[in-house]
This record gives sequence, C-alpha cells and structure tokens, in this order.
Amino acid sequence: MASVAVLIDEPIWWFKGRRWSHLVSDASYDELHEFAERAGIPRRGFHGDHYDIPEEHFAELVSAGAAVTPSRDLLRRMRAGGLRLSPAERRARRE
Repeated sequence: MASVAVLIDEPIWWFKGRRWSHLVSDASYDELHEFAERAGIPRRGFHGDHYDIPEEHFAELVSAGAAVTPSRDLLRRMRAGGLRLSPAERRARRE
C-alpha cells in the first residue's frame, strides 16, 4: 500500500476573521493539484507550495483522503520531499 502524500494541518491559522489550514503534498505538486481539483478547490488557493483551505472545508478534505498532520511534521515532510519553498520563492512563483 502506498503512503499518503497529501497532508493537511488543523485549521489554526487566523486570517481575515477565519481559520485556515494548509494542504500540501510530500511527493509532488502534480499530486497536490490533482487532489485539489478532484476536491473542487480553486487553483487561486495555491500559494507556490501549498493550498490555503478555509476551516469549513477541512472535514471534507480529510474525508477525501488528506491526512491530518501537525504543522511541524507537515513542514518537515515537505522539506524532506524537496517541496518547501522559501517566502521569496513563493512570491516569485506568483509573479
């Protein structure tokens, strides 16, 4: 059985009066985009190496197969997979 590579952290990040999660892959961006597309997450939510997910969609994405992972482990796994970008790299990808 293949390991789960699409991860989501708990919606603890506040922005504009809402809590948000991060949806990532520790294997590939292609896998992440495919998962997000199947789940109906718009591409505008992608920020270079992750999708920002509002708290009201958290349970739906977990049901779709995203593994709930503590934020520190999520970042560690992204770095280990070579998929974590610096803030400057994320900005450059958006431009």
